[in-house]
Amino acid sequence: MKKMSEGRKMWGSVMVIFAVYAAIFIAFEDYDRKFIMPFNEVSDWHLLVFSLVVMTGLGLLLLHYARRMDERISREQEMKESRMRRELTQNIAHELKTPVASILGYTETILDAPHMDETTRMQFVVRTHAQAQRLTALLQDISTLNRMDYAADVLTMDRVDVASLFADIAEETALAFEQKQMKLFNSLPQDIVVRGNTSLLYSVFRNLVDNALNYAGKGTVVEVYAVEEDDCWHFTFADHGVGIPPEHLPRIFERFYRIDKGRSRSLGGTGLGLAIVKNAVLLHGGTITVRPTEGGGITFEFSLKKKR
Repeated sequence: MKKMSEGRKMWGSVMVIFAVYAAIFIAFEDYDRKFIMPFNEVSDWHLLVFSLVVMTGLGLLLLHYARRMDERISREQEMKESRMRRELTQNIAHELKTPVASILGYTETILDAPHMDETTRMQFVVRTHAQAQRLTALLQDISTLNRMDYAADVLTMDRVDVASLFADIAEETALAFEQKQMKLFNSLPQDIVVRGNTSLLYSVFRNLVDNALNYAGKGTVVEVYAVEEDDCWHFTFADHGVGIPPEHLPRIFERFYRIDKGRSRSLGGTGLGLAIVKNAVLLHGGTITVRPTEGGGITFEFSLKKKR
C-alpha cells in the first residue's frame, strides 16, 4: 500500500473538516435547530450551493499547495540523500585507498625483488594478508549497512536466543580478552528470546565487544546485563576503560566517524561498527543511547523487542 504524502495528509484533514461542517449544515441548517428539518426557503438552498462551491474551490487550492509542498519535500529529501551518498562514497573511497595502496606496495616490492631473503618476503606477505583482512572487514561492514538501508524488508526475522548468541561471542573473544588482561562479565539471563535477524543481532553484540577490546584499554572490565520490560529487553553494555570525551559522544554512531583516526586505523577498525549497531537496533524496533560510565569508560544502553 502506497504511503500517503505529507501534503495529501494535510489536504485530507482539511477536507474532512469541511465535510463535517457541510453535514452539520445540511442536518441542522443553523445552530439554533435541535433536530433535522427540510429546507423551506430558496435562500437556504442558495447558501448550501454557495458553501459547496466555496468548499470545492478551497479544496482545489489546498490540493495545489499540497502538491507543491510534496514536491518541495521530495526535492529536499533527494538533495539530502544525494549529499549523503556523495559523502559516503568519498568516505568509502578514502577508507579503501589505504589497504589497497598497502597491498599494491607490498606485492610490487616482492615482485620487483626476486632475490629477497625469505624472512623479509614472509614479513611482506604477512602485512599484505593483514591489509587484505582489513579490506574484507570493510567490505563486509558496507554490505551489512547496505542490506539495512535498501533491503530491510527482505531480512529474515526469526526467534533468536540472545543469551546463547552472546555466550558464543564471549567464547570467540576469550583469548583476546586474556591477551589484553581484560575481563568480560556476562550477566545476561538465560531466557532472553527476541524476534530478529540472527546475523544483525550478532553484529550488534560483536561490534560492541570489539569496540571495547580495541578502545577501552588494557586491564579494563566489561559488563553486560539485561532487564526484562513489558514488551522488550533492555540491555546495558558498559566498560570501565579510558572513555570518550563528551563532545564526541553525539557523533560516535556516524559512519566513518573516528575520534582518533590514526589510532583507529592502526587497530583495524573500519569506522562502521557502531553505525551498524545503531541501525540494527533501530531496525529491530529498539532504541540506543550512549553515556559516560561512572568512574570512567562508556555505557551503551539499548532495547530489543521480545519475540511475538
